[in-house]
Amino acid sequence: MAAATVLALSATMLAGCLGGGASKDTFGLSAAPRIEGPSAKNRQILVPEPTAVKALDSEQVVIRLSGVEIQYLSDARWGDRLPKLVQAKLVEAFENTGRLGGVGKPGQGLAIDFQVVTDIRAFQVETNGATQASVEISVKLLNDRNGTVRAQRIFSATADVQGSGNRNYIAALDRAFAEVSGEIVGWTLKSI
Repeated sequence: MAAATVLALSATMLAGCLGGGASKDTFGLSAAPRIEGPSAKNRQILVPEPTAVKALDSEQVVIRLSGVEIQYLSDARWGDRLPKLVQAKLVEAFENTGRLGGVGKPGQGLAIDFQVVTDIRAFQVETNGATQASVEISVKLLNDRNGTVRAQRIFSATADVQGSGNRNYIAALDRAFAEVSGEIVGWTLKSI
């Protein structure tokens, strides 16, 4: 009986360690500020979930120690998987312009003209040299009517980390993402 109690207590403690006994700070991203661009009220766009390598396709915040070595920021996580978070904020940024006929995600039933297909290539804090946030997203504008790529471009930005600690790392990532997402929205409005 005592052995069973000790075993049950040990299992509970182990589950607490593995299952998140210590809470992590949860962070989100800001939508790009209101972007100006030509009106495309006769166009509707779809923003599918971005693709990303497994290291970025999670709730963990990536820290790049060198060209090939990464770790994850301790005691911090995104509020959702990074690709879903980026998708939501891109949709919000497009909607905030008020310059499109419609913006949506797959499954929302829009009769779309263009897809904004994205791939997250970098979304990390780099510590080899100056500590800075780096965001790089590849974008293709796909004509949904005929399947051709109308335009494609790679958007990237960096932001210096001001201070130390998780909040400062996330703030730098947020600034770099705001710049990239703003450029994506402005470029898309001009390209469609």
